[in-house]
Amino acid sequence: MQETVAMSANSDTLRQLVQQAIAEQPSATVTVLSSLLSVQDALGYIPKVALEEVATRSGTSVNDVWGVASFYPNFRFVPPARHSVEVCWGPTCHILGAQQLFQGLMGHLGLEGEGDTADGEFTLKLNTCLGSCPHGPVVSLEHQLAGHMTIDQLKAHLEELQVGAAQPKLNDASHRWDPSP
Repeated sequence: MQETVAMSANSDTLRQLVQQAIAEQPSATVTVLSSLLSVQDALGYIPKVALEEVATRSGTSVNDVWGVASFYPNFRFVPPARHSVEVCWGPTCHILGAQQLFQGLMGHLGLEGEGDTADGEFTLKLNTCLGSCPHGPVVSLEHQLAGHMTIDQLKAHLEELQVGAAQPKLNDASHRWDPSP
């Protein structure tokens, strides 16, 4: 019984977070897509309750909302892993070794492709372009860009994250990309 009450409380909290994300959109025009984006930005994924809330808010059906959500490959429908790793797959990064980097990461993390590790520590994704071609191959670790990466450097950064570093230490000018002038 206590477990059911806890699950209900968590469900109510999740619903409130979803409602808040939808209500606090900065744009004057609220659409199904903008609402889904707001929820994913706030929670890191789109739970089932979000589909229901977006449908209610937009005056449409859950199926219509699901049609929009499932169309875009960047939406997640399960909570993300603890840490995020994205490998740029743009043409420049591809030529400069992104494929070898990605394959090395898959082996290191025990994955067969994009996805989450079994222990929930890492989400590995390909990104069409991270916008820093001169620094390829580029990766995003915890949404922080790093360029000229090698698999050994990347493995070291992942180990830092696993032992509790809030952000990987990407201060080495040889692979840290700083967009500020």
